[in-house]
Amino acid sequence: MSLLSADQQLTKNSYYAATVARDRGYASLQSNADCDVAVVGGGLAGLSAAIELAGRGYSVVVLEAQQVGWGASGRNGGQVIAGLACEQSTIEAQLGVPAAREVWQMTMEALRLIGERCERFGIECDWRSGYLGLAVNERKARELAAWQEHMQRVYAYDTQWIAPQDLPQWIASPRFHSGYHDALGGHLHPLKYALGLARGAASLGVRIHENSAVLGIEPGIGHNSAVRLKTATGTVCASHVLLAGNVYLQGVAPALERRIMPVGTYIVASEKLDPSLADSLVPSQSAVCDTNFVLDYFRPTVDHRMLYGGRVSYSTSTPRNLAASMQRRMAHTFPQLRDTKVEFEWGGFVDISMNRAPDFGRLPDAGASPAYSNVYYLQGFSGHGLALTGLAGRLVAEAIAGDAERFDTFTRIQHRPFPGGKLLRTPALVLGMAYYRLRDML
Repeated sequence: MSLLSADQQLTKNSYYAATVARDRGYASLQSNADCDVAVVGGGLAGLSAAIELAGRGYSVVVLEAQQVGWGASGRNGGQVIAGLACEQSTIEAQLGVPAAREVWQMTMEALRLIGERCERFGIECDWRSGYLGLAVNERKARELAAWQEHMQRVYAYDTQWIAPQDLPQWIASPRFHSGYHDALGGHLHPLKYALGLARGAASLGVRIHENSAVLGIEPGIGHNSAVRLKTATGTVCASHVLLAGNVYLQGVAPALERRIMPVGTYIVASEKLDPSLADSLVPSQSAVCDTNFVLDYFRPTVDHRMLYGGRVSYSTSTPRNLAASMQRRMAHTFPQLRDTKVEFEWGGFVDISMNRAPDFGRLPDAGASPAYSNVYYLQGFSGHGLALTGLAGRLVAEAIAGDAERFDTFTRIQHRPFPGGKLLRTPALVLGMAYYRLRDML
């Protein structure tokens, strides 16, 4: 089964889709168009870039193969977390501590940017403040405490440590040992946020076309350095192009596909709970994530449900009995929910890089042929992109406008293609992740 058909099956029972009104649509591209910048992908990264570019006076066209927010942008866990999916030590090792500090400060800017855009465009997306990072045993607690001390000392990242005796005040679960609370993080309804960004972009003059999959990319003819993007019903000619389709580029830029892998993630939402029970599970109403390599993440919703994610698939196959298995995971964390029904189950694919660091750059950097110097890409958010996508859009807009200093800090992060080619890279990753699952269990 292809990624596209698998996703179409997985998204049929999404809590997010059921609790949002798509009150406007965007017509597909039906002719030829010219613009300063063409954006491929109507998710959080592409829409954020479009907003930033339009604010700088550029004419922008966004081409979305499905609907705005259809991919991971509109069906993720909704957790807004500081930092990157990889450890800061990965960035320190490659770029040095001073540059790693710059990267960290940019991720903090990404958190603030969500609030700024919600206020600017009047986006109601069920925002709640607070994030809990929790360890499941004493060994992992020691590792987490060492990480917290390092982050405070090196990055001035201030969080509140929660000792074992204090943890019941934060979460009504026997599963966790200790952890930390970050008041700057939080959670939101990602599809509401994505649709709000689209409305904001359109209000700035951005032309958005849904159901307009890009089928090919061509260099300009003769002395024209513009790039041509072809769809089934039209062509866009642009001075600059941003590829922000992640795992859904479907052959448009093969050089990029070797650097990321599609990973299936799965989430359920419980039936509506008694408000007093719902409020007691996580009294601060924070988003929660454990520190396992193959982790569980969950959060209460504004309508008193528990939204719980935790299963992943490193092939394109959906786990069997998804709702039942996820309900057992939820009940393992919260025995109070043992008899609670699951009302929604959904999932989809995110893009992970080998080192879980974001992969930003220009096509020549990825070894693409032909090497378009005016084609940028954003990918490899590795399941940690709800906030980072907004920053990425700002950075690529800065680069197109002539100030590439911050963007190029990220391009210096080295990435390797997944080993094994198309035939062997998925089995290799499945085996690797099985090792990490076993390590977490032990």
